[in-house]
Amino acid sequence: MVMTGAAILARIEALAAITAGPGVTRIFLTPEQKRATALVLGWMREAGMAAHEDAIGNVVGRYEGTRPGVPALVLGSHLDTVRNAGKFDGILGVVTGIACVQALHDAGERLPCPIEVIGFADEEGVRFPATLLGSHAVAGRFHPEVLDQADDAGVTLAQALVAHGLDPARVGTAGRSPEEFGAYLELHIEQGPVLEARGLPVGCVTSIAGATRMRVELTGVSGHSGTVPMGQRHDALAGAAECVIAIERRCGAEPNLVGTVGRIEALPGAVNVIPGGAVFSIDVRAPEDGQRARAVTDVVAEIEAIAARRELGVTVRRFHDAPAAPCAPRLRAVIRAAIAAEGLEVFELPSGAGHDGMAIAELADIGMIFVRCLGGISHNPAESVTEQDAETGARVLLETMRRYAAGEGA
Repeated sequence: MVMTGAAILARIEALAAITAGPGVTRIFLTPEQKRATALVLGWMREAGMAAHEDAIGNVVGRYEGTRPGVPALVLGSHLDTVRNAGKFDGILGVVTGIACVQALHDAGERLPCPIEVIGFADEEGVRFPATLLGSHAVAGRFHPEVLDQADDAGVTLAQALVAHGLDPARVGTAGRSPEEFGAYLELHIEQGPVLEARGLPVGCVTSIAGATRMRVELTGVSGHSGTVPMGQRHDALAGAAECVIAIERRCGAEPNLVGTVGRIEALPGAVNVIPGGAVFSIDVRAPEDGQRARAVTDVVAEIEAIAARRELGVTVRRFHDAPAAPCAPRLRAVIRAAIAAEGLEVFELPSGAGHDGMAIAELADIGMIFVRCLGGISHNPAESVTEQDAETGARVLLETMRRYAAGEGA
């Protein structure tokens, strides 16, 4: 395989053909994953790597270096998808990592450190109520109680592993030690419109945003829509609408901070009844934990003030907190140098989406390279990357690997 954009996209198309539904649908521990695993293992071996499937279903390839005992430089991303997904989310990073190793192998070149490429089996968390299962297992942070969680069909994770030919009792053996990993690099589509708006094919990621998710319940008084005067209502949905605008206003006031209300429900939900209850979700993200914490405090205070003014009951329950994962300054420096070596403008930006690097940060310094995607569209069959941008991303990744192995940024 020649490391061209066309060759990279051809392999991405081959993986995209392995799907259980419209778009690309390749879910954890399904027959489609098994087929994808076999295909990727073959590519890894063609690239000169020793390759295997680990105890959680991750695909792992290793290309030895010239110096024994040196921690590996790990390249990775995920091979699973959401339902009706695009072709590039996660997959671009795995295929490009293999292409870079193939380029070294074809040239008879080995770096001082070994290179590992990992295709994580479950990042999206579509089948079971947990995300990053593949990378958490590698980081030694897999919680055994997750084995008892069931999918929509009532199949537990333990049962799914057995059906896939894996032993649930051995999942812990997928764990790696910090001494094994020198650093982790993840190439990924941006999943946003920033690079495209700036006319740039690639960017250097500063941090993977942390996220706080909350469930808000407002309680008012239901009543007949035709008989209760507007000034005498305790309309929970109207209160929720004001809260949504307040969240938008607060989170739009600072760069890199975002806040989203993705779900809202009016109760009892009849066309001729004033809503006596409203329930909505909040997702607040920022690349710096202090910024996120301040925003969450302000948002909750504003919701409580709105509820008090409207004489509504309010309950705010926080059900998810994930810290930000800053990219290591030393790796950012190497990535910036690799981008500059391509004659490109160096631009840094945070990642608002979560990635496997968040889990691997428990083991090693992480760095990320973003590749431009059409319209910033992701988690959608319209996801698209050009041949030229795929090739640029591969060149930047390979240059980053060489510079890292040569000791830059140490």
